Amino acid sequence: MINRLLSLGACTLLLSACSLAPPYQQPATPEGPAWEAPSSPAELPQRQAVFSDPALQRLISLALENNRDLRLAALNVQAFEAQYRISRAALVPTLDASLSGSRQRLPADVSGTGVTGISSQYSAGIGLTAYELDFFGRIRGLRDQALEQYLAQQESRRSVQIGLVSSVASAYLTLVADRDLLELSNSTLASEQQSLDLIEHKRRLGVSSELELAQSRITVESARASQALYQRQVTLDLNALQQLLGTRVPDDLALPASLTDVKIAATPALAPSQLLQQRPDILAAEHQLRAANANIGAARAALFPSISLTSSAGTLSPDLGGLFTGGSGTWLLAPALNLPLFDGGQRSANVEVARTEQEIAVVTYQQTVETAFREVADSLNTQQQFDHQLAAQAAQVAANERYLQLADQRFGQGVDSYLTRLDAQRSLFSARQQLVSTRLAELNNRISLYKALGGS
Repeated sequence: MINRLLSLGACTLLLSACSLAPPYQQPATPEGPAWEAPSSPAELPQRQAVFSDPALQRLISLALENNRDLRLAALNVQAFEAQYRISRAALVPTLDASLSGSRQRLPADVSGTGVTGISSQYSAGIGLTAYELDFFGRIRGLRDQALEQYLAQQESRRSVQIGLVSSVASAYLTLVADRDLLELSNSTLASEQQSLDLIEHKRRLGVSSELELAQSRITVESARASQALYQRQVTLDLNALQQLLGTRVPDDLALPASLTDVKIAATPALAPSQLLQQRPDILAAEHQLRAANANIGAARAALFPSISLTSSAGTLSPDLGGLFTGGSGTWLLAPALNLPLFDGGQRSANVEVARTEQEIAVVTYQQTVETAFREVADSLNTQQQFDHQLAAQAAQVAANERYLQLADQRFGQGVDSYLTRLDAQRSLFSARQQLVSTRLAELNNRISLYKALGGS
């Protein structure tokens, strides 16, 4: 009998072969900004090759181990994977084994024999309860929807990881840049303090004016204010980096001497078709679209009758020892038909909701692709301009250094006033600040391109 029951379950699985989900169609790829793609398919370099700085690699490893957002994303993947297993399990009959026994005392007026009696009954069996025969694909539609949502969540976790790596790298660069600016403020303060001491000495000798002394003091205090600003900013940078890491920044972390020592490799461009297969948010949006497509099939199937099956096979005996003797076998077959007659249009509305959600998923997918194309094009086009800008600003720093040198000489010779020297010093300080800021922006743009292309 058990073999018959198992054969019946197998037949029900074979009968469940219909699906009302519409055929999946890849949405049209929207037009976006164009960029120069490689003539042959390119491969994205590994993360370690892009971020080759040892200190940065160490920080990224700590973040991948301890960051709370990434941990939460991983737990969400686990939850969706479990939900998929639940939906998949509904396609398979659930077999239960049971063993039960009862003894009951019957009064004389109930037993029918005129005397008090004891009634006993024992049973053992195996069976399935309310198993739905998926003729129209409702359960398989829900299974496919859960699978696609699970896959979308996996891509979302990968997107969180890429964002985390990029954020750690950007925070690291900001810390190094602010340390450069702090060092610039320190050196400027030391230089201007020496100038102030010299002017005060000249003032005591009567060869310097009160105006020059006041101007020099303003310059010193301005440098002191910049020093305090960047000291505070470095502290804030460390706090932001610690939050991303999910743990303390190592005390023995060996930071580079300056921002110019940090190397971040340029990521090669991908063709638009490759980008569609690489970037996780695009892949997640496509999985959500497939999930919405499968949900239409499940909603349509709910409009049709459903058949559930309850069956069992086993033995039944008034004596425990007689459970497995000949003639004690028993079986039950109880199919049930549920035919929807009137629900106020609820099932039809569910189909419309599913169709609308599928259309929303199409638009969301196309918006995601448009955003990806724009981000890649922006990063690539911006990168081409940074080389020219950095070269021009480096030349500007050199020119301002010469300007300050000449102004110092002419002021020392009494040819020009201190105001000319002050202007030269301010121009040099500003040019050096701009050079550090541009270097930081150029490196951050490399990170943005790595993220936009869906780096690992």
